[in-house]
Amino acid sequence: MIRALLAALCLLTVPAVAAAAKPPVVVEFYTAQGCAACAEANTFVNSLAERPGVVALTFAVDYWDYLGWADTFAQPAFAERQKAYLAPLSLREPYTPQLVINGASEASGVEPDKVEDLLDDAARSQGPAPDIQFIGPRRVDVGSGPAPRGGAEVWLVRYDPKPRQVVVRRGENRGQTLEQRNVVREIVRLGQWRGRPTAYAAPEPTEEGLETLLIVQAPEGGRILAAKAKTTLMARPQTAAR
Repeated sequence: MIRALLAALCLLTVPAVAAAAKPPVVVEFYTAQGCAACAEANTFVNSLAERPGVVALTFAVDYWDYLGWADTFAQPAFAERQKAYLAPLSLREPYTPQLVINGASEASGVEPDKVEDLLDDAARSQGPAPDIQFIGPRRVDVGSGPAPRGGAEVWLVRYDPKPRQVVVRRGENRGQTLEQRNVVREIVRLGQWRGRPTAYAAPEPTEEGLETLLIVQAPEGGRILAAKAKTTLMARPQTAAR
């Protein structure tokens, strides 16, 4: 009788463990240090970076550099990633400050109430996700699961979890000190995923102290199907952070 009761209790704990493994909601913050409205949104995103169940990533874009201040973290690849969301999200042009939630919805960073609603919707609508396992420093495995037609893409994102303070000396935010969190430093497409277990080779990080996030996403700016973070423990010491 006691054994049967213990077995039943073990079975009851399985759903709770599965629920704890639910993938985080990924928030992509497209911003620029030279954008006046981005300073307010930046504070809101910094608070999201502390929230359990959410991974908030700061993607700095360069298309506002002509206003007088060249963003110190911007990379052309980040602006290209933002442009991929235009058609799926029915947008005419990219803008800042923009938050993209799980690749499926978006809102302005100065509309926190709307963003909160979208975060709640994203958490409730999380579907079955493939398992993600980091195997050593240079390999990551994505398990089986439902894949969209044509498969999905596997992306490796590395970001700096430390607060970074930047003094803006020119442009619209001249004289302000901006504190930015989870600044993305690298994004690499590892390959395709078609619903079957697949192993991928991960490149070495180019900076020390970066966090690693793996994203499985429908192609061409589609919905994020799964995400998992891992702390990067090793980096090439000869490459310094910019």
